[in-house]
Amino acid sequence: MAHLGGHQQESDAWRTLAQWIGLWSLTDAAMFGVVNKSSGEWIGRIGPWHPLHWPTQEVGWGLRKAHWGYGYAFEAASACIDYAFETLGWDAVTHLIADENIASQRLAKRLGSTPSEYVKLPGSLSGVELQVWRQRKREWQS
Repeated sequence: MAHLGGHQQESDAWRTLAQWIGLWSLTDAAMFGVVNKSSGEWIGRIGPWHPLHWPTQEVGWGLRKAHWGYGYAFEAASACIDYAFETLGWDAVTHLIADENIASQRLAKRLGSTPSEYVKLPGSLSGVELQVWRQRKREWQS
């Protein structure tokens, strides 16, 4: 969250969670909760989504820092990209990444995405400009 406003207070995090649940009712995609199988601990969220006025159809991610470096983000993002192409019928997948977010850039590159244009986020995040990392379905399948 360092690149999207920082740590959320409990009440803000609750509203964010409610937003993800609500998106499943309003759209065909939203973030999935990522749970460590061995401990049952919630470690973050990853998934395809395209909420109202969002600039792209995105597979986004965010894991708690203690769980970085174990391959969880790569495994879950790969499954979510498959889901976006095979189930949702998307032709392309993007990841919106801040220039200073080197870890996410490395993951996007490992997933086969390449950097493209910059976009601004909607609503209360309208001051945030992120780079689009993109790949098309045919690239993913090859």
